[in-house]
Amino acid sequence: MSSLALYRGIYTEERFQQVYGAPQTPESGLAGMLKGRLARGCHCSRAAAWHFLQGRLPLARWLPRYRPRKWLLGDVVAGLTVGIVHIPQGMAFALLTSVAPVYGLYTSFFPALLYMLFGTGRHVSTGTFAVVSLMTGSVVERLVPIPLQSNGTDSAEVALLEGQRIGVAAAMAFLMGLLMTGMFTFHLGFLSTYLSEPVVKAFTSGAALHVVVSQLQSLLGLPLPRPDGWFTIFKTLASVVEAFPLTNIAELLISGLCLAVLVPIKEVNNRYRSRMWVPIPGEIIMVLLATGICFASSLNTHYNVQIVGHLPAGFPQPQLPALHLLPQVLGDTVALTFVAYAVSVSLAMIYAEKHHYTIDPNQELLAHGLSNLVSSMFTCFPSSATLATTNILDSAGGYTQLSGLFTSAVVLVVLMWIGPLFYYLPKAVLACINVTSLRQMFLQFQDLPELWRISHVDFTVWVVTWLSVVVINVDLGLAVGVVFSMMTVVCRTQRAECLVLGRAADTEIYRPVKENSKCFEIPGVKILSYQAPIYYGNRSFFRDTLSRLVGLSQEREPYEDQSPDIKMHISTVESSVSVLDKKPGS
Repeated sequence: MSSLALYRGIYTEERFQQVYGAPQTPESGLAGMLKGRLARGCHCSRAAAWHFLQGRLPLARWLPRYRPRKWLLGDVVAGLTVGIVHIPQGMAFALLTSVAPVYGLYTSFFPALLYMLFGTGRHVSTGTFAVVSLMTGSVVERLVPIPLQSNGTDSAEVALLEGQRIGVAAAMAFLMGLLMTGMFTFHLGFLSTYLSEPVVKAFTSGAALHVVVSQLQSLLGLPLPRPDGWFTIFKTLASVVEAFPLTNIAELLISGLCLAVLVPIKEVNNRYRSRMWVPIPGEIIMVLLATGICFASSLNTHYNVQIVGHLPAGFPQPQLPALHLLPQVLGDTVALTFVAYAVSVSLAMIYAEKHHYTIDPNQELLAHGLSNLVSSMFTCFPSSATLATTNILDSAGGYTQLSGLFTSAVVLVVLMWIGPLFYYLPKAVLACINVTSLRQMFLQFQDLPELWRISHVDFTVWVVTWLSVVVINVDLGLAVGVVFSMMTVVCRTQRAECLVLGRAADTEIYRPVKENSKCFEIPGVKILSYQAPIYYGNRSFFRDTLSRLVGLSQEREPYEDQSPDIKMHISTVESSVSVLDKKPGS
């Protein structure tokens, strides 16, 4: 019978620690832990203060190393291009948020400027984002609904309604900033990891469908309220079908012509972006053309076409948001905060990996938190990193966060001098811009075949999340997707496969014997591979599998007749697992 001999020293745990060192004993209690952390984190020196400043204000790190000759032209071109796109997109997403278009311009200005100071993503563009605007708009519509009989003729009533609506949106931005800043303080940036990539992509794709359906009333010129609660897509479609005979033909023609121009421009920009110095600014071209045509032909008076109306020049006076609304928007804002942060950090990581640099996820919490906190005092609604403009920023040749300065400069010019000229801009054009801006989100369906080949479980997570978002609602659908994704992780760890490994002849390579017919076990030795961490949730399953593969019997009660030669006991203590094999009486 073959045997296996091992030649090495035998140590007890105490002897091993004496020879090779023992782990440091952690401070006992919460007070001791906090005292140790403060002692390690507080160093009174000039170098420590400068390091702290660079960590909290990344501008102090990258600006002294800036290379004007190499980077300035790219940042200027990319920043101006993104700024031009921000103008129509900001006004369009303001309508999605159910507030006046001018507030979309404010939200396109302040976050871009603040992220330049505090953000760590060099190719991230912040401002209005369709999914965030949709989730905010659903809360605004629920708390401040438009009266069904309102015809918009009473200017005082309209002003009061707009003030109440932006008050709700600004309160959500303020609370979102507070939550992100608090998460930064407690180093909770890791929470975004619970929103896996399939969940985020499926959520954004499902939310994009919500955006398209919500814009049908603006595309057709139908004065319909936005439904809330469950099954919003089906409620909206039912109301649109019911009111379809009331379609404004003029607005329907405007929407059709606008889509016929914007969709081909989007395709050209995407297909030939490597050959184009800057993408074609289709949105701003369409805004200028539609505004001029509507002004020249008086479409708003002759055909009752809904227009943007007055855009006040300058900035609003800074003021605190309506703090009494915070309890009413708390639940929705918590979900919105996680969505905005997950999307923002995912975009930052994608482009950081592409351009070979790193970001600080926790510092991103501070950057987006301060952006929303400060912006809310200037009547802005919640903001985040934006998918379309971030892609444009990278394609146009941006290098650093300095491009955000030029983006804000473009929006500033519009706010100060050009904004009132958009008085006659049809709202149907802004709805078309909303729809065409979602192109990349719908293209995520192309990733499904590859995802199926890589992982059937991740594919199932994607489908379940998308169906939940589409069928139920945006908020609850996201919660269902996150819970289902975590349950798949738990199930995979509880039922992980345990395999017996064998060695390939004349090699030191070990492979599962049931999958490799020419790999053989070493006589007298059983080598197992367990594809999961061992914890209390899968301890019993691991014990049963181990018993079956190794041929050991589990511990039996003393009164049982059978007396096995070997007994096994598995215990879990914190993160450690011990497997004890012993003979009776030993």
